[in-house]
Amino acid sequence: MLDIIYVLEMIGIVAFAISGMIVARSKNMDPVGVFTIGFITALGGGTLRDLIMDNHPLYWIKHEEQPMLILAMAIVFSYWKRAERLRESRIVFPDAIGLGVFSILGAQLALDLGHSWFVASLLGVMTGTFGGALRDTLCNEVPYIFRKDQIYASISFAGCWLYFVCQWFLDNEALPLTIGLLFIVIVRMLAVRFDIRLQRDPNNS
Repeated sequence: MLDIIYVLEMIGIVAFAISGMIVARSKNMDPVGVFTIGFITALGGGTLRDLIMDNHPLYWIKHEEQPMLILAMAIVFSYWKRAERLRESRIVFPDAIGLGVFSILGAQLALDLGHSWFVASLLGVMTGTFGGALRDTLCNEVPYIFRKDQIYASISFAGCWLYFVCQWFLDNEALPLTIGLLFIVIVRMLAVRFDIRLQRDPNNS
């Protein structure tokens, strides 16, 4: 199970880093900026989670291959000509993958440290959303988590609870994780595709 979790972590890091680097290139940032935004997007949520739970050393410090991977990706993105033509709309899918992976894994780590389902779900949401919020803030964009036209954090929260319930009923470690992860990714993509919102402006309805 640990190998599966590590693979998912790396997938989430790559996905979130790509979303950050696409936005950074769209803002004409240099290689340092591309690395910084990619790093913050991929590892910002996990860093906040570890600080809140007093979990030291920080996870990415114990696993230095993760920031090293982001640095290598930043170099490629900075000098890859086609990256200049990637639009910010392209970040939706990798961002959804990162949201799903880090929401579930963040919640599971909180459970492992003895926290309740409610606290673990909140920490899962923080892990899944904080890096993207920092990315958007630093790039002078309104973060997804605060946009009225986006269902974002609520999907993460619901996915964490689905994961907990599946763990309770299913005698299998990998299946609940897969269900929770796919729920977050699929619902997030459907929300964007069909403009599903928690609240609509009555003046525009």
